[in-house]
Order: sequence, then structure tokens, then C-alpha cells
Amino acid sequence: MQRLERLRTNIQKCFIGNQQAIDKVITCLLAGGHILIEDVPGVGKTMLATSLARSLDCSMARIQLTPDLLPADVLGVTVWDQKKGEFTFKPGPIFNNIVLADEINRTTPRTQSALLEAMNEGQVSIDGHTRRLVQPFIVIATQNPFEFEGTYFLPESQLDRFLMRVCLGYPSPDDEARIATVDPLRTALRELKPVMTAEDLVELQNKVNEVEVDPALVDYIVQIANATRNNEQLQIGVSPRGTLALIHACKATAMMHKRDYVVPDDITSNVVPVFAHRVITKTYMHDADGSSSQQVMQQLLETVPSPV
Repeated sequence: MQRLERLRTNIQKCFIGNQQAIDKVITCLLAGGHILIEDVPGVGKTMLATSLARSLDCSMARIQLTPDLLPADVLGVTVWDQKKGEFTFKPGPIFNNIVLADEINRTTPRTQSALLEAMNEGQVSIDGHTRRLVQPFIVIATQNPFEFEGTYFLPESQLDRFLMRVCLGYPSPDDEARIATVDPLRTALRELKPVMTAEDLVELQNKVNEVEVDPALVDYIVQIANATRNNEQLQIGVSPRGTLALIHACKATAMMHKRDYVVPDDITSNVVPVFAHRVITKTYMHDADGSSSQQVMQQLLETVPSPV
């Protein structure tokens, strides 16, 4: 589709390197899910997230998450207005279409938990009032591996809200040479213009919902999810929310390949980014870089027969 190709090309102006990562974040966008971009500092996590956000003609807010950040700094606060003689709600950055949560695991669990209701239900409860968020609503979060000083574990309930965890890795020597020559942070990012409106995005998300999934493929997805719950290497398997997330991701992948139906390859290509961060291995309570859980998921895929 031309709109998706324009979006991909626009992001590539700034983020040079891992093309698969670009496709995965676009898949999350189409599926209406939240994205967690994880890797060591300096490999382009914020560049990828910012490029995606700026390519959309939507309201955007960036939150630099720090240990002293409070939930009210994210959600908003009710203050007394002396002129009006009443309390007035001042909305926080969460009331935007795109919320870029930079270094989400540097803030405290208390502030992290403030995002749970927003990410799952598209609303926040403040001072006894429930306030709906604008649609579309997407959280694009970045995080460093937990070994780095000043980071906190993301709780399992928080991780489960992210549709995918995308790991970037280091660029190839050729890509790194291009980065060194172009320096996109000082050039291309400043000039980046939106190529898709909020209405376009909602229209594409609605088309994703119309993509068909054969009952045999639904059963295949459920079998994979059940296999994570009965795997001797895993302490906790995938929840039903994870099963739904994989179905949404498969539908979005099918549409990116200009199909209105899901095929088995759509499933196998999404199992690791959708499922790996939702499981807990018995060896490591918290899988630092995701390598252990990713390896288990790859092995598990070989044990569940794919439908013809």
C-alpha cells in the first residue's frame, strides 16, 4: 500500500539500519498496539521512536522518565482556579495520540503503573473521574537493559501491555558508515515531515480488523500459547491477552503484505516479538536482554506442528 510505503520511506530517512525493526513498529502501529524498543544506549532506539511519531500528523508528547517523576507528571493534576472559583483539571502528556516514553525503566514502579490503565483501556482514572484518551492512542517506549545503573524492572503486568518488544542490535558496518556521514539527528530528523494523518491511521487500523484468520490458524496460535504454559523451561506462560496480541499482529502483517487473510508465516514471524517478553523462564526470573526467552520460543515453535 502506498501510504505504508511512504511511512516506511520517511522513517528510513532518519533511522538507518535494521529494516525488520521498522516493519515491526509499523505492524504495531497498524494493530493499534504499544511498542517497547529495547537495547543498549546509542543504537537508535529514540531515533526510531521519534521518526515514527513525527511521520504521523498526530498530537505527540515525549516523556523523559526519571526516578523523580510522579504519576501526576504523566496523567495530569487537578488544581484550584482562583478566577473561576473551582477545581480545574490540567491534562498531562498522556492525553496525546502518540506518547513517547523514553527510558521507561528508569522511573519508579509507582510511575510505571500509572500507564497501565491508559495502555489497556484507553482511559485514566484521576480524582474519582474516568477520562477517555484521544484515539488513536499509541505508547512508544524505549528502555535499556536492566544491568545499567539507575534502571528498574518493568513488572510483568506492564510488559504484557506492550504488543511487541523490538530489539535493534548494532548496525552493519555499511549502515554505521552512512550514519556517520549523514548524522540524521542533526539533519534529517529536523526536517522530517508527517506523511500520514490520524484519520489515515484509523482507516488502516479498521482494515486490519477485517483481515480473515482461518479457524485452523486460530487453533495453531492457541496451541503455541498453551505450549508456553506447559513448557518445563518456563515458569509463567503467555496470557490470553498475549494470544489476542499475536492475532492482531498477524492481521497487520498480512495487510502489510497486501493480503486480506493470514498465512502461517505471519504467525511464526511474530511469535518471538509478541510472546518472548510475556513469559518468565525458570532459570532467570527476569530475562535481562530477552535472549533466554527468545531461545525458548524458537525451540517451542519447532515442537508445535504448523497447519498445511
